[in-house]
Amino acid sequence: MQVDKDGIRPVVAVIQARMSSTRLPGKVMKEVSGNTILGHVVSRLKASGLIDTVAVATTTERTDDLIAEWCAENKVPVYRGSLNDVLDRYFQAAKKFGAKTIVRVTSDCPLIDPALVDRVIERFSEGGYDHVSVGPTYPDGLDAEVFSFASLSKAHKEARLASEREHVTPYIWKNPGLFRLASIECGKDLSRMRWTVDDERDLLLVTKIYEGLGSEKLFHMEEVLLFLERNPELLEINSATARNEGYAKSLKEDKIIEKAV
Repeated sequence: MQVDKDGIRPVVAVIQARMSSTRLPGKVMKEVSGNTILGHVVSRLKASGLIDTVAVATTTERTDDLIAEWCAENKVPVYRGSLNDVLDRYFQAAKKFGAKTIVRVTSDCPLIDPALVDRVIERFSEGGYDHVSVGPTYPDGLDAEVFSFASLSKAHKEARLASEREHVTPYIWKNPGLFRLASIECGKDLSRMRWTVDDERDLLLVTKIYEGLGSEKLFHMEEVLLFLERNPELLEINSATARNEGYAKSLKEDKIIEKAV
């Protein structure tokens, strides 16, 4: 199938970021190897060959002024919106930055691999899909979703559950009858690995990885895997933490929102 890269542009990566994380407050501004966690995410996404704009979507809370100031200092486009209705925040950010295609990444993924992100965008650009994601067989922390502005608009209009609005895309991937879905899967199940940053243990592991591989050059998933293969004891640092705890918590506390914002 012919790849139509021009037909999906502009491709805008929107990084959701806030300071009020409950498990590790202020984590996005914590330093790892000479850069903030958010800074690592931004620089890695800028290494993508298919993303046109890298932007940040934060909140209007005063605590997130620091994120907005960091974006201004580093010339990163930023949109500020709702704290809890992250779906609306994404929708408004996508409109502001003129996105035809959105790449969703969270700000706690400082090992996000731009080559893998480009593979997801490539699959999306082949046509016939509304949403393509990095599958759960990859390490937690390499997560990326690519979807059309039309799909985001439909979800924004119709999603009513609090969990669907807090986590942006559940309305899309829970409705395969409405949306055409696909995922990129790893050749080996690496789902047990945690490369995201939710707590101090995660932060320690990511710090060890950056100290081992250096931040002077861009390294990819394969290099991280080789490093961990040589240092298997590092995997024990955060092995006790469950994947997707935040979404599980949202489901437990779910409720219907009578009228979407």
